[in-house]
Amino acid sequence: MPSLQKPVIGLGLWKIPNSECADVVYNAIKSGYRHLDSACDYGNEIQVGEGIARAIDDGLCSREELWVTSKLWNTFHAKEHVKLALEKSLSDLGLDYLDSYLIHFPIAQAYVPIESRYPPEWIFDTEAPEPEMICVPVPLIETWQAMEALHSEGLVKHLGVCNYNTGLLNDLMAYAKIKPTQLQIESHPYLTQQRLIRLAGHYNIDVTAFSPLGALSYLELDMAQASESVLSQAVVIAAAEKHGKTSAQIVLRWGVQRGCALVTKSTRTERLQENIDIFDFSLNEQEMSAINALNQDRRFNDPGDFCEAAFGKFYPIYD
Repeated sequence: MPSLQKPVIGLGLWKIPNSECADVVYNAIKSGYRHLDSACDYGNEIQVGEGIARAIDDGLCSREELWVTSKLWNTFHAKEHVKLALEKSLSDLGLDYLDSYLIHFPIAQAYVPIESRYPPEWIFDTEAPEPEMICVPVPLIETWQAMEALHSEGLVKHLGVCNYNTGLLNDLMAYAKIKPTQLQIESHPYLTQQRLIRLAGHYNIDVTAFSPLGALSYLELDMAQASESVLSQAVVIAAAEKHGKTSAQIVLRWGVQRGCALVTKSTRTERLQENIDIFDFSLNEQEMSAINALNQDRRFNDPGDFCEAAFGKFYPIYD
């Protein structure tokens, strides 16, 4: 029986409220989604698991038809903590394996015991007079080797990383005995990351783009302005009118035609359906080129920006 291939469109679980999450997951699966993108840091894996269990119990899908991703949080990078983190995610999700497990950020933070606070988030001691993010000297090779052990035990089918740059990816490929097959990065028309995506292809690594619509994911966090929405660009609107699609569908189609998988987020069933209704048309070469040309290297999710302001630690990972 052939192994499951990662579906091109996935449901991103970031910022979906716990009170709605189980229903959103269930409705997404009912709408045809088979790729669920979760993480310890999202704080809703118990509810994700409830949605999965209900969908399986109702016969909407089998476990084997789902591609479920989770991510290792920064505070669990030391080799003795990696398996603990995975086991917590598996327990919360109600699963006995993950399809992919990713290093969430190339950032090692001080360990926070699961029984003390979960998810640990960015602050080490929330009760301290001046709460701050505390980093520790755990090399990424140590974390990766502990990830490899999870794969060898059959707890994880695919390993990967998030938010790596080209230098870190080249370095990882030099020491990894079990090679990464997954790379998840922020990418949208304002941040095309063409060189990084090309390098990943050279290494036979599948790329998943998060925040594929750009600024829309960050408006509520005050990390973007409404004026930065790519959906209002003339080339996007023109393509939408030509193909009888929404601007969002045009941008998602652009992402897929670049060879990326995408994780999109919505709590509305009609929007969930809209986001996967992008396979009955194609953008031509001129349309693809015009959208590519919108690139501004505008990164919305940058620890070099938000960590210092929010957590008292200057910690850039991109130049």
